[in-house]
Amino acid sequence: MKTKLLTFAWALVVAAALMGGTLKAALAQDGEPVVIDSVVAQVNGDIIMLSMVRREIKEAVDAFKQQGLTEQKANEEVSRRQPELIASLIDELLLVQKGKELNLTEDVETEVNREMVRVMNEQKFTSIQQMEEAMRREGILPEEIRKTLRTQFMKNAVLSSEVDAKIYNSLTGDELKKYYESHRDKFRKPEVVTLSEIFLSLAGKPEAEVRAKANQLLAQLRSGADFKTLAAANSDRMDPQTSTRVGPLNGGKVGTFAVADLKGEFATAIKNVQAGGVTDLIRSDEGFQILRVDERSAASDPVAFDENKVREAITVERRDKERAEYLKRLRKDAYIQLADEYKPTVGPLLATQSVAAPAPTPAAKNSSGKKSDSKKP
Repeated sequence: MKTKLLTFAWALVVAAALMGGTLKAALAQDGEPVVIDSVVAQVNGDIIMLSMVRREIKEAVDAFKQQGLTEQKANEEVSRRQPELIASLIDELLLVQKGKELNLTEDVETEVNREMVRVMNEQKFTSIQQMEEAMRREGILPEEIRKTLRTQFMKNAVLSSEVDAKIYNSLTGDELKKYYESHRDKFRKPEVVTLSEIFLSLAGKPEAEVRAKANQLLAQLRSGADFKTLAAANSDRMDPQTSTRVGPLNGGKVGTFAVADLKGEFATAIKNVQAGGVTDLIRSDEGFQILRVDERSAASDPVAFDENKVREAITVERRDKERAEYLKRLRKDAYIQLADEYKPTVGPLLATQSVAAPAPTPAAKNSSGKKSDSKKP
């Protein structure tokens, strides 16, 4: 059952960032309870408490550690990005408030229920009640998961209706045809690669020792050694939910990616590697990687003009900027009062840009649209 629940937790990993208990308390010297909490910001009629920020900080630190950073470096990175984290919580709260104003609550609740049923069926529970009882036995609170899903769906619903849909529906026929003619490459099936990896972590190890081992493995691979066998025996990549090595489970499989989405050293490393080949060593802050190109599919010719596909392409291209502008307008129209200690760092962010919480930044997306880990291709 524990394995089932771990899988369930992975399916709802979006809930992890806001899961947690009640406010912490400590005993003063005189024995009186002292609540360790304070107001960070008031956003219209709602408030963001320090306890909320601390939970976000803990989850962000854990995420960085799972990518191979030491405890100290993870804490330093999250501390540096704390203003962004607070600003992102304010943005999130503004979107939830807007969703309620737009009467999206009932639709969002339907989506939450649908998602819970989907996971129930996927994990082969016979009822929602059975699933929630199993969750509680594992220390997972169904109410907290529902709350977090509710927030995520509300944010998505507001941005989709107030920004994305307006871009999509505002485009004229002439705009669509002109865009298609000047961006034909966007309307072809992209070149894709399926990749596996061997990752050797630097955490707590001398770099020279890890590099030597990585070079030894690379030499073995180029001499014909089986990649899956070496990945199972040597790769340090950890499952973020179970904290166990994933190499023995999947032979180092990473996923399928559009080549155009690969960035930086990953794009360079796989550029001339054919199916079955391996890259040179890739050095990152966390360690060394060797990538194997399992499969490679060439790009296709552009497809014929399809109005809906062109609308979607233009919407995707424009929405980040338009969403940022929309959030700026929400902030401008809102009453936002920061606690004095946060005004110098968070205030300028709210005035100038849309921000994201300090989770590890993905290097690319795979072909299914899911984001990869920060130091995976």
